[in-house]
Amino acid sequence: MSPAPDRLLAGRSYPLGATWDGLGVNFAVFSAHAEKIELCVFDPAGRREVARLALPECTDQVWHGYLPDARPGLMYGYRAHGPYDPRRGHRFNPHKLLLDPYARRIAGQVRWSDALFGYRVGSPRGDLSFDRRDSSAAMPRAVVTVDDAFNWGNDTRPDVPWAESVIYEMHVRGTTVRHPDIPAIERGTFGALADPRMIEHLHALGVTAVELLPIQAFLQDRFLVEKGLRNYWGYNTLCFFAPEPRYLTEGSFISLQVAVRRLHAAGIEVLLDVVYNHTCEGGESGPTLSLRGFDNASYYRLRPDDPRHLINDTGTGNSLNLTHPRVLQMVMDSLRYWATVCHVDGFRFDLGASLGREASGFDPGAGFFDALRQDPLLSRLKLISEPWDIGPGGYQLGNHPPGFGEWNDRFRDCVRRFWRGDEGQRQELAARLLGSGDVFEHHGRRPWASVNFVTAHDGFTLEDVVSYAQKHNEANGEEGRDGHNENYSANWGVEGPSEDPAIVETRDRIKRAMLATLLSSHGTPMLLAGDELGHTQNGNNNAYCQDNETTWIDWEAAQSPRNRPMNQFVSRLVALRRAHPSLRSDRYLHGRTELLPGLADVGWFDTGGEPVTAEEWNNPQGRALALRRACRLSKGGIDVTLVLMNAGGEEQTFVLPQPELAWRFALDAAVPGRIKEEPVTGPVAVMAHSVILLTAKAQA
Repeated sequence: MSPAPDRLLAGRSYPLGATWDGLGVNFAVFSAHAEKIELCVFDPAGRREVARLALPECTDQVWHGYLPDARPGLMYGYRAHGPYDPRRGHRFNPHKLLLDPYARRIAGQVRWSDALFGYRVGSPRGDLSFDRRDSSAAMPRAVVTVDDAFNWGNDTRPDVPWAESVIYEMHVRGTTVRHPDIPAIERGTFGALADPRMIEHLHALGVTAVELLPIQAFLQDRFLVEKGLRNYWGYNTLCFFAPEPRYLTEGSFISLQVAVRRLHAAGIEVLLDVVYNHTCEGGESGPTLSLRGFDNASYYRLRPDDPRHLINDTGTGNSLNLTHPRVLQMVMDSLRYWATVCHVDGFRFDLGASLGREASGFDPGAGFFDALRQDPLLSRLKLISEPWDIGPGGYQLGNHPPGFGEWNDRFRDCVRRFWRGDEGQRQELAARLLGSGDVFEHHGRRPWASVNFVTAHDGFTLEDVVSYAQKHNEANGEEGRDGHNENYSANWGVEGPSEDPAIVETRDRIKRAMLATLLSSHGTPMLLAGDELGHTQNGNNNAYCQDNETTWIDWEAAQSPRNRPMNQFVSRLVALRRAHPSLRSDRYLHGRTELLPGLADVGWFDTGGEPVTAEEWNNPQGRALALRRACRLSKGGIDVTLVLMNAGGEEQTFVLPQPELAWRFALDAAVPGRIKEEPVTGPVAVMAHSVILLTAKAQA
């Protein structure tokens, strides 16, 4: 750019953000209550402010201006003038440099200083005081970019049907940073995600989608930095349009696009875990980094009786105000940005219940849901909600509108309890195995709406579910107060690692049984990255701040004689699910459809091969169960599967139910190396804590 400019042209109010047109850059930002907004232009290194220019126009509450001759790479920020009146919800402070809410790239990082706060930290008046220190030195810069530089060629979305989907939840850094075969410069970045060896692992597992923990730029929280810890998970968004700089390979945004392109070429979808329920600015005592400085009263939900304080249904200090049209626009623009510029295939919404909150509480007809469902692009992507928050009536499992999948924690808890040997679990397990129709079968929803999981990033890994009876979060520095207290886990003899062969064998068998339950259940299965490799977090069930070997997958340990068979077992399970439609029905089954005489679409049996009686369903000591499902194949014939489950401590023999079929062995959780599909003619012995899967083909 030529010497420092002295004024801006009027420009346009749309689009929001910084847009280069080849001749200059248009700047536009929303604020309903600001009195003046200034654009701050920095030198190429981002160190020195070379110009401060008032945006000359405000159209429909959007402030805008045009800077001739400006180009991509320009670093900038804003200052917003207006009332500083916290009691009315206004917190304008022009001494604070603000990050553009629509910034596409970020240079630098937040450097913690008391100057970042709009009020005088330590003042007896608290957040009612006013701080005049300039925060520029502590703030990152927004960078003007061009979004259409990448050539996508013939890229097409895999568009995997929901009923055929298998999701793999992973952390870009933690999954790849210790992979010895990936070039060091790429480990922990999008470049590693695009590496052929990483994609081959995913392809060999058979997963159809990766769900990436937050990749939008996020804040390193002050309280963590001061304890020598880091925000590892990323659920504290700084900017909804910019990628986390640490994940860009050599700083290149194209590395993300290349990763998506290569995953698509392998038939794998890319889903993003996104956090639109809150921002990193926290409660009223938090810093002024972006939205708070532009228009606190518009962007955040304030307490009606006391606007000084923010509504905190998220547990993070603030909740975004999606009932405001401009805030809703920002979220929708962000979603479309990732879907168009990065070709992502869907989104998982953190604390999704918060996104559906209207003045009266959670509403499946909330504006956010309506906007998504009518959008011609976003409505065709995979949309998944974490269906709860901590606000009033915050648990909304099953209450989201059609078109959404929902994380089903009832599936997780029931499966863990059943395989732990808890009493009275069989009846609920029956509902979970058939897609949780008791929760989701309404308004035309299908079994895929239940996103089933046994483990996720939040909680124990699979190895830890069978190795620890209690959480061990001491490394988090919160004296064990953080994380769930009830994990429905067991250590099977000793807390933590064990060299006892009997304990190790029991643990491994139960791990395989839980995974077999997950992948033979109707609904959408989700695997946690590393579970197939024996990954442990040493009992930490809230490792959000552990950016270290606690959370990083150890790929070399994954090749140990103990862990290698688990990887192969998971691949076998996914392949069986793909091969047998009866394991992944896209319709709810009720046992009322008979495909052959005596062969209903679903049936439950006891160890004697007889239908489970009402008395037995209510028997709290029952820990053995057989599930038979059948469906017609499009090319003719009937696919039948029989899952034999024994959660007890003794071997159980199952008589095969009538009618007689040509059963073949498919999988045994007690003997993972047994993969030969030999015929099965008589009663089947299922070892303790184990699952056997049988398959058959019948002719109509």
